[in-house]
Amino acid sequence: QVQLVESGGGLVQSGGSLILSCAASGFTFSRYSMNWYRQSPGKERELVAATTSGGVSTKSADSDKGRFTVSRDNAKNTVYLQMNNLKPEDTAVYYCNVGISGPFKRYDYWGQGTQVTVSS
Repeated sequence: QVQLVESGGGLVQSGGSLILSCAASGFTFSRYSMNWYRQSPGKERELVAATTSGGVSTKSADSDKGRFTVSRDNAKNTVYLQMNNLKPEDTAVYYCNVGISGPFKRYDYWGQGTQVTVSS
């Protein structure tokens, strides 16, 4: 059973930093790309950052300004999102995601999310 458990969210002032973690279980973590998404009230869920199975990171355009860094530790089955210089517009629920292909379709798995609130 695939499980993704996010942690590390909280309330931070503008300009502050947070590190989110996502502990994965139920699949061979090292074989899959892992993604971080976020969703703000009234907005669609958007991709923030992703890391390939080999640890090559990619970022969405919004986070590609050096503020967010994604990394993974395959020995710990954990993916991280380091967020620096946070802004109020970064306030959202952050979700960990993995896509696993079955015989006939791809399955998307999500964690429960962790709330990040940035005060101005």
